[in-house]
Amino acid sequence: MRPAIINPLFAESSSLEGVGPALVRQLDRLKIRRVVDLLWHLPVMAIDRVVTDRLDETLVGRPVVCTLTAERVEEGYGKRPLRVMASDRDGTVVELVWFGQTGAWAKRLMPIGEPKIVAGKLDRFGMSLRMSHPDVLMPAQAARLPVREPVYPLTEGLTNRRLGGLATTALKRVPALEEWVEPSVLTKHGWPGWGAAVRDAHSMAGGPETLSGARDRLAYDEILANQLALLLVRRDTRMRKGRALVGDGRLTGMLTARLPFSLTRAQQRVGSEIAGDMAQAAPMLRLLQGDVGSGKTLVALMAMLGAAEAGAQACLLAPTEILARQHAATLARLLEGMPVRLGILTGRDKGRGRKELLAALKTGELDILVGTHAIFQDEVAYHDLGLVVVDEQHRFGVAQRLMLAAKARATPHLLAMTATPIPRTLELTNFGEMDSSRLDELPPGRQPIETRVMGPERFGALVEGLERHVTGGGQAYWVCPMVNETEEGDEAAAEQRAVFLKARLGDLKVGLVHGRMKPAEKDAVMAAFSGGETKVLVATTVIEVGVDVPNATLMVVEAAERFGLAQLHQLRGRVGRGSEKSVCVLLRGAELSETARARLALMRETNDGFRIAEADLKLRGAGEILGTRQSGDAAFRLADPERVARFVAMAHDDARLLLDRDGGLEGPRGAAARVLLYLFEREAGVALLRSG
Repeated sequence: MRPAIINPLFAESSSLEGVGPALVRQLDRLKIRRVVDLLWHLPVMAIDRVVTDRLDETLVGRPVVCTLTAERVEEGYGKRPLRVMASDRDGTVVELVWFGQTGAWAKRLMPIGEPKIVAGKLDRFGMSLRMSHPDVLMPAQAARLPVREPVYPLTEGLTNRRLGGLATTALKRVPALEEWVEPSVLTKHGWPGWGAAVRDAHSMAGGPETLSGARDRLAYDEILANQLALLLVRRDTRMRKGRALVGDGRLTGMLTARLPFSLTRAQQRVGSEIAGDMAQAAPMLRLLQGDVGSGKTLVALMAMLGAAEAGAQACLLAPTEILARQHAATLARLLEGMPVRLGILTGRDKGRGRKELLAALKTGELDILVGTHAIFQDEVAYHDLGLVVVDEQHRFGVAQRLMLAAKARATPHLLAMTATPIPRTLELTNFGEMDSSRLDELPPGRQPIETRVMGPERFGALVEGLERHVTGGGQAYWVCPMVNETEEGDEAAAEQRAVFLKARLGDLKVGLVHGRMKPAEKDAVMAAFSGGETKVLVATTVIEVGVDVPNATLMVVEAAERFGLAQLHQLRGRVGRGSEKSVCVLLRGAELSETARARLALMRETNDGFRIAEADLKLRGAGEILGTRQSGDAAFRLADPERVARFVAMAHDDARLLLDRDGGLEGPRGAAARVLLYLFEREAGVALLRSG
């Protein structure tokens, strides 16, 4: 249950005085639905007003506050504005302008001859000084006008002054909370307490150091809550009843003996780390990172065979049907002739075949199941699930992983794989509860992929080169950013490009696949390409991961500047999967931004996915790299990517210190940390403690 002291912060926005249905709707557009949302909705800048009794040229372009006296009113009509000519104490005249108002309104607001406080931006219009739509106050009201006014992100119909007033009201509900940050961290950075930080961040009072300290403190609090929740998930998992799975080497030895190559040192090292984890009763939580083509699937298969040797079942969870079927085909090829029973389950498997597969899974006749989200369904029951392998881990939420774990007698071991190399800061941010392994070698015989960048003037030469490539027996991918031209009038569209290439190469040589096609259609196209029947596969990013056709040695990415670095690297990794030399052509548009130019230059320079991931983090930010904007995991409201990079390692250490040295959530600092978890809505960590 949420601590009572912060309950007022989680009241609906309508509980604030003066907030009616219309204002609730406006706030909702800004995702402000509760009082705490107002606290997290921080200003982006501040207006600093100059308080003066004399107006002159040096103040043009600045917000000013000055006592002015109206001398005459000029009525507006049609498109002409209402104008009031007013003067300061020295007689300098300034033109005050309002559109859509009447002379009677102006005379009530600024009676001729009566001094008033006027606030607005001073501009030069021709030979005159002018202020457009200024605020006019009685001298007694001047104190209400702040010299520094914070400026908030707004929506239509909501003024800055109205939102600022609501924020001020919300700040009155901020309680005094016990400190949850390690004292040495506070001292080192000179940070204020939480309440003071919230108030400073909204008022934007003080110098740049004060404001930066307040923002940093709040960002750190959010990152600390995230790290603490991840470590609580880890501790909860480790404390659950698991099962040691110790294989006898019977199946793994059979597999390695059949391979036409030796495992890389990296594969052997990571395989040993995984086997060591699975030999413990505490459930494994391990993240397997491997660059494109580094052999992650083989390492995962070795782990699944180890589970089968120990008498348990394993499942491999893939995010898309194409990837699931690709995995199933790859595993079937590797396991051919071995005493291992493999099955696949996706959302479109129906009827008798599905019933027979589910029966075999429940009785233990099936050793390994490959599937999509369909393997979460209630009717899917395992005989003895011991190992869960999740591919493209960042596309699955914690809740989905727990659903799968609930299907086992004891908490199963978890191996998460990603082909998107993850920078260390993001690894801690999103996978702080996991041990991490990296495959940093490519299998022998793999050649580096040559990357070329071409401008639109080379399009004709590129198509001619593609024709020669296909005539010589090669296969190629041609990737477009859009499905068809109706999307934003796009010319780099897959459907139109397929029509063009079929006209050049012949219908039977060109296939088309994109996300709008029915699964059976996509599978048929992929099978034709994998089998060599079609020579060119025109596609959208549906082929970004998992597709494995060794004979395809040419990749063309059209409008390459529209793709992120990680996406380009994944697409490039669809070639270079055999022993033949491969080429990736990045076909760019006529105009490039500096960021796009830097991306394409880096792609040409390196094949190192880990280096590319670090650069992608700087260019695009964390959410886009890991897909967290889509999955909803680890979303930060106060911590931008730059602050995450600065503070996540420190927050990780601070959270560990709290759990290992300071008595966990039961000690004095732990009680404050419980409040922190609820404040940033990471209370699932507290719930796990109770349920575990």
